[in-house]
Amino acid sequence: MNNEPRPYTLIAELTYRCPLRCPYCSNPLDFAERGNEIDTDTWLRVFREAEELGVVQLNLTGGEPLLRDDLELLVEGAGKLELYTNLITSGMPLTSERLSRLRALGLNSVQVSIQSTRPSVSDRIAGAPSFNRKLDAMRWVTSLGLPLSMNVVLHRENISEIGEMIALAERVSADRLELANTQYLGWALKNRPALLSTREQIERARTVAAEANARLRGKMEVLFVTPDYYTGYPKSCMDGWGRRFIVVNPEGLALPCHLAHTIPGLHFERVTRRRLAEIWHHSEGFNRFRGDEWLPDPCRTCERRVLDFGGCRCQAFHVMGDAGVTDPACSLAPGHDQIESARAQADRTTGFPVLFEYRTGRGCSAR
Repeated sequence: MNNEPRPYTLIAELTYRCPLRCPYCSNPLDFAERGNEIDTDTWLRVFREAEELGVVQLNLTGGEPLLRDDLELLVEGAGKLELYTNLITSGMPLTSERLSRLRALGLNSVQVSIQSTRPSVSDRIAGAPSFNRKLDAMRWVTSLGLPLSMNVVLHRENISEIGEMIALAERVSADRLELANTQYLGWALKNRPALLSTREQIERARTVAAEANARLRGKMEVLFVTPDYYTGYPKSCMDGWGRRFIVVNPEGLALPCHLAHTIPGLHFERVTRRRLAEIWHHSEGFNRFRGDEWLPDPCRTCERRVLDFGGCRCQAFHVMGDAGVTDPACSLAPGHDQIESARAQADRTTGFPVLFEYRTGRGCSAR
């Protein structure tokens, strides 16, 4: 078996702009200070270079990718390369006419996010009126015969609705329902006291999701992603640092994951200055945590080291202040008490609605 790192998926973050202000957004906290977005020709060149590297799947995301006026050109270019192209959207700026054009140009599938099955709660979590627009978007997707994935980021305010979420996914004829518990990075870490579910909530939701997955097998996939804070062992972040995924952000930085550039001391290169293959194989940023030779104790002698590669480097930095230590989500990590403390705080937190800090063009606001 060839274990040489080879990218299968390119995640193209086309913009940080978004009509929503979700309190778990993975966009950087200082996104308002970021530079200009790379242009159409650069993206098309990146797609070609990614395909030459072996990439077969392209995720067009953001922010909100539909805010790019050149999205049609990007989808058409990806289609000519025979990349399987997935649009990850809030559904807000979408129209049925534009979706039809995108499908004709080669769009293969669509993922639409929803925040709650209750319109007022969904709009509050999203920070903008959006619930009905999202339902329209999902109906347009299925009416055109495109595969639909309905995504729900789970947290303490909406996790009790999991049965209703499954029912809604059935009503809109989704092919896949992704029940993804919040990953506590970016804005989600800032809002962790308001978002982190309790173990009891997680276990109850997991049981409901497993029953639905069995009942709907062959009709709709129901995927429940347990949060790292409750797994005992961390996931292999992005299938391992620099192994299978490339993220290119709106400014043109090529990254092994969405928030890798928030780790001080790591140098990441821009696709405007170097070819993607050279960045993938030779850049300091991609090679720093690639594989398992760099691993610290207790990972160095752990049999899981080739499964999770020490967990999430961004989580290690943002919780522990050091990207080179074991992910504190691991029960064997010296810093695991930080995770235990956060869980204990979640158990003590009561009452709704909770107060979120939302992203704005100038920073954040409370609501």
